[in-house]
Amino acid sequence: MKKAVVALGGNALRNKGESFEIEVQSARAEASVFPILGLLDSGWRVVITHGNGPQVGLSFLRNAMTEDEFPVYPMDALNAETQGWIGYAIERGLRNRRPDLLVATLVSMVEVSPDDPAFQNPSKPIGEFFDKVKAMAMHGRYGWPIREDAGRGWRVVVPSPNPLRVISAPAVNILLEHGFVVIAAGGGGIPVVRRNGRWEGVFAVIDKDKASAVLAREIGAELLIILTAVDSVYLNFGKPDETALRRITREEAEKYLAQGQFPSGSMGPKIEAACDFLRWGGKRVIITSLDGLAEALEGRRGTTILP
Repeated sequence: MKKAVVALGGNALRNKGESFEIEVQSARAEASVFPILGLLDSGWRVVITHGNGPQVGLSFLRNAMTEDEFPVYPMDALNAETQGWIGYAIERGLRNRRPDLLVATLVSMVEVSPDDPAFQNPSKPIGEFFDKVKAMAMHGRYGWPIREDAGRGWRVVVPSPNPLRVISAPAVNILLEHGFVVIAAGGGGIPVVRRNGRWEGVFAVIDKDKASAVLAREIGAELLIILTAVDSVYLNFGKPDETALRRITREEAEKYLAQGQFPSGSMGPKIEAACDFLRWGGKRVIITSLDGLAEALEGRRGTTILP
């Protein structure tokens, strides 16, 4: 049984600057599943993961703006909320295109270490910008870390710990064995830690691509596909001498990463996730755009990274 994990990028739901209207995002979700159907037709058992950065940021902002009237939900609950409705939008899209397809959406907890250094250095901005007065008020009331962001205003920042395991991975495997397409670990999953024999949600977000690599390892997938806004990985991206990488090894990817070719705010985490997956025994990683997947599977587009 061939297993593949497909990590949908944020543009699967909305492009930058587009409306947050649910109809817009649902329509994009339905369109995004079309290339994945080709994988299914080729005999792959598929797990779909997805981002939720803009969506969880919106939920967070909505909480902050109504704090005087309604209780503010913690970040782990907002991750679960967005996992649910985004998974629903993707599942509905799959079922509309293939009415007889077996599909299951799992709201997934992902274990992180309570000792992860990220908890001591929150660095991932979420939500919108606030003026300093509002930002400091929220910090005083809820203890949320606040930082100024490049002179554009103040934003809440959260830790981004490394995922250790996707707790629902055994369920994912069972569903795959029974012919289901599985949607899991959305938005990197709900970050949880184990304390005194109990699971506790934590104020954090997990990188979606790193969680996808962990899930791919746990279910024994041989292929990890990371779909993003660009059709390939580039050297010197955005410069006159930018060069698309078509086929490279993990060692080459790690070399370019060490040289600073892939910034931490964009391609860096994707390359790290790809290298982790291959180091753990994965056979192939493809990084490309949504519309480039079919050609990338044939080696005619995108970037393929091999062990």
